[in-house]
Amino acid sequence: MSKDISISQKEIETRIFVFRDTQVMIDRDLAEMYHVETKVLNQAVNRNIDRFPDSFRFQLSDHEKEELVTNCDRFKSVKHSSVNPYYFTEQAVAMLSAVLRSDIAIQVSIQIMNAFVEMRKLIANHSGLLQRMEGIERKQLETDQKFEKILSPIKAYSSMDKYLMLMNSLPKLFALPKSVLF
Repeated sequence: MSKDISISQKEIETRIFVFRDTQVMIDRDLAEMYHVETKVLNQAVNRNIDRFPDSFRFQLSDHEKEELVTNCDRFKSVKHSSVNPYYFTEQAVAMLSAVLRSDIAIQVSIQIMNAFVEMRKLIANHSGLLQRMEGIERKQLETDQKFEKILSPIKAYSSMDKYLMLMNSLPKLFALPKSVLF
């Protein structure tokens, strides 16, 4: 009988990134969850490379690796690594349990897949809210433009009124005795 491996949903979710507009997990995090070395995980993938097309798994460029290290303190050790890390999509994670062939891999893959599903639901729910907020912002801009049309003649009149008041006060200013002016 296999040992029950449980990783919290929150822990998995914190290890899922959006990179190149795709939800992904880095090879080091996956290896840690599967209780194997990163090198072993990548070797298993390379032995079964037909299961991992470029759309399932991709290697970071030097620039992307630098960005990752800059944004995530926990990846400082990646900075000086001679090999750039690989990112795995949700589909690649589903394949990993088949190539790693262990009870732990099966359990962990199921938990990770559930986390991806929950995150997709969360994103779907938030996209509805974002659309509503965009609609509200659009209406706000339209209302602002309408107010501007109404207020601009009033502002112009107000400015003109101040100008006329200044012009009317100038003769009074010059009518004052010299002692007040100097």
